[in-house]
Amino acid sequence: MLLAGIDIGTLTCRLLIGRVSEDGRLTEVHSDRRILRLGEGVDRDRLLRPAAVARVVETLRDWRDVINRHHVDAQIAVATSAVRNARNREEFLGRVKQEVGFEVEIISGEEEARRTLLGIRSGLPGGVSSILGLDIGGGSTEFILDRHGHIPIVHSFEIGVVRITERFLLHDPPIREELDTVREAVRIITHGARSLLGDLQNVTLVGTAGSITTLAAMAQKLTTYEPIRIHNYRLSLETIRGLEREILGRTKTQRREMPGLEAGREDVVVAGTLILRGVMETLGFSEGLVSDVGLREGMLIDLAARLKR
Repeated sequence: MLLAGIDIGTLTCRLLIGRVSEDGRLTEVHSDRRILRLGEGVDRDRLLRPAAVARVVETLRDWRDVINRHHVDAQIAVATSAVRNARNREEFLGRVKQEVGFEVEIISGEEEARRTLLGIRSGLPGGVSSILGLDIGGGSTEFILDRHGHIPIVHSFEIGVVRITERFLLHDPPIREELDTVREAVRIITHGARSLLGDLQNVTLVGTAGSITTLAAMAQKLTTYEPIRIHNYRLSLETIRGLEREILGRTKTQRREMPGLEAGREDVVVAGTLILRGVMETLGFSEGLVSDVGLREGMLIDLAARLKR
């Protein structure tokens, strides 16, 4: 089946068109992603701003035409943290339906994690069994513990790079007090996650989404994003600490010159780095595996499975 999926995130919107085989394997046909910041200001006033909505609707129109040209068998669009937290979400959904023709499903943090796990599992290298999936998004972060023979344990927390940046990181570059506040918030949330997840011995940390893939690109000083060099890259805590020092020593404008940093992430990369470092230190991981597949791939795998029933 040829399927299309759209992930409407707090920071980034993603399109994936792919073929899913009878045994559930996914082959990408076309993909696109754009940093649109739909969730700007949502943490403060719980409203999607008109300019942000307009950016997303314009992109969805473009993607509707792309999807139509590919003559897909089915399509799905989901929205995550920003939309589920917004008081005017029904207005947003109605506008997308009226102007673009897409029915958008708002998914919970737990459902987001379930589909993300499907995506992560589809791209793991051989020999990796028990994993802790970490999905650092714009508005929320999901912890997904999946051990062989056990039901996955999923927890979603409202701590994401846009939310953290808008709430705490108000100077450029951030001042020590702001950084200490974020580090403590991450430590508290991660301790809470650990009490819910339990024993993490013999578990591989696997990170997905833009924060960790960006850090993997920066660690390798990539001038252009190369998925083959990002996917299953092993990112060490030592490397993350070194990148953090470089990032924190620069302003947003200066960070734009750093190889591997995707345009539009020059402010939120601080929060992403602090979250990832804090999680790894608190949970005792010296390295993590980087996954270039996640929610949007899991959406298509899940959709294919439902269509077969």
